Amino acid sequence: MTDNRESMEFDVVIVGGGPAGLAAAIRLKQRAQAAERDVSVCLLEKGAEIGAHILSGAVIDPVALNALIPDWRQKGAPLDTPVTEDRFHYLTATRAFRIPNALMPPLMSNHGMEIASLSNLCRWLGREAEALGVEIYPGFPAADILYGESGAVEGVVTGDFGVAKDGHHKDTYTPGMELRAKYTLFAEGARGHLTKRLIERFQLGRGVQKYGIGLKELWEIDPAKHQRGLVEHTMGWPLDNRTGGGSFVYHWGERFCAIGMVIHLDYKNPNMSPFDEFQRFKLHPLIRPMLEGGKRINYGARVVSEGGFQSVPKLTFPGGALIGCGAGFMNVPRIKGTHNAMASAMLAADAALDALDGGAGLDAYETAYRASAVYRELKLVRNVKPLWSRFGTIPGVALGGLDMWMGQLFGVSLFGTLLHVAEDADTLTLARNSRPISYPRPDGVLTFDRLSGVYLSGTNHEEDQPVHLQLTDPSLPVRVNLPKYNEPAQRYCPAGVYEIVEGRFQINAPNCVHCKTCDIKDPSHNITWVTPEGGGGPRYSNM
Repeated sequence: MTDNRESMEFDVVIVGGGPAGLAAAIRLKQRAQAAERDVSVCLLEKGAEIGAHILSGAVIDPVALNALIPDWRQKGAPLDTPVTEDRFHYLTATRAFRIPNALMPPLMSNHGMEIASLSNLCRWLGREAEALGVEIYPGFPAADILYGESGAVEGVVTGDFGVAKDGHHKDTYTPGMELRAKYTLFAEGARGHLTKRLIERFQLGRGVQKYGIGLKELWEIDPAKHQRGLVEHTMGWPLDNRTGGGSFVYHWGERFCAIGMVIHLDYKNPNMSPFDEFQRFKLHPLIRPMLEGGKRINYGARVVSEGGFQSVPKLTFPGGALIGCGAGFMNVPRIKGTHNAMASAMLAADAALDALDGGAGLDAYETAYRASAVYRELKLVRNVKPLWSRFGTIPGVALGGLDMWMGQLFGVSLFGTLLHVAEDADTLTLARNSRPISYPRPDGVLTFDRLSGVYLSGTNHEEDQPVHLQLTDPSLPVRVNLPKYNEPAQRYCPAGVYEIVEGRFQINAPNCVHCKTCDIKDPSHNITWVTPEGGGGPRYSNM
């Protein structure tokens, strides 16, 4: 690091202002206050404000929030739509077949859950954290990691401001700061760019991590069609049996309808466009009548970790720990991870505070995780994703459901623990062996193009800055990906970032909604997502 960087020191630095980072910060301060001691906690958030980059369905299991802030209702947490009805459907192109709730394992029930905006919940948690004395710095991405002489993590460096696209320093140039800490907790969410480096450096990986891309729109619908508290999930059309994924429809607030799809990124056909599959889904007879007369008011996309139990890495390393969805605590069949992310963060915060008091160090977090409800929940559903990947939607989900029932009723699995066999980047078939897909043109009423969605997401970046989507070999997209896979970046990106223009690979970096799909799905492993200038990216509201 350069010698002219300013430096600040804290007991704990937390990277990421999502539910995990905020839960860790709150827990640290709660316990410190209870012990009548001073513990300095700093939280960095790359978005322009807390919640700006937070995107989820979301049906929230409040179990972790109950433990963290038991009186959250009295304090005005923005969770005011309990689930009132739970529906599951399997779709064909023209029909919807209701799956009886009685067939679903008990863990799949959403009764007792809350439909909400996770971005709004994080804004509220941010205010709670600040009231406890947490120093929160929105618009300051953690761009690099500080290591000590022993190799232990000693903090992070925030990104520089005022660097031009060609690399020269503009008049506004301000170097990033060194934020040093006794312990650093990384809560970057799925596919965090520093988390990736830490897993490699400290050899934390225990199994292949898997991902899905979640696409979401927020609609205001006709009040006559709004069913407050309705939760609806589907599988099947428009995806074929070999492509994993499904949809969600959540009615909350007075007129809000959150609608979206999660598509597993181990899909095989390079001609598939997750964004266009989502648009096509809205034309189904089950969905179209509900949206007609409504208005789309927001859009976003973000990858989710799907590897589950067998992909959770070693959680601790010298000087720090991984918390939240960056470590992969999402429950795939439930499509829920917020409660586990927060619970993991609280366990890490407890270990960090004990370590500051001269305890055994952060390894206690790993021990606590293995004794926790998070561990037990993920273990119960561990084979759902591998079975889905191996056998496709109909047989895979049926076998996964049976395995969950056996686990819940008898505490045993039919399959042991199945491993994931391939990274998502390595699953594409060659374009010449793949079925072409023709998508309907967007009508601008129910279906839309990517750029109109980017506009609704509030995405904005400083134009004159280095491209934050880095190519290891700039020739690969045209030289390899185009002839072999018809350059799938043109389709897997949900924001129109990548194009082939006159035989040249063009990166429209200002469009980026920070979903991280390109960092995962590029078949040449050639794209690396790094942080842009602070505050850039989407600015989600009610998402």
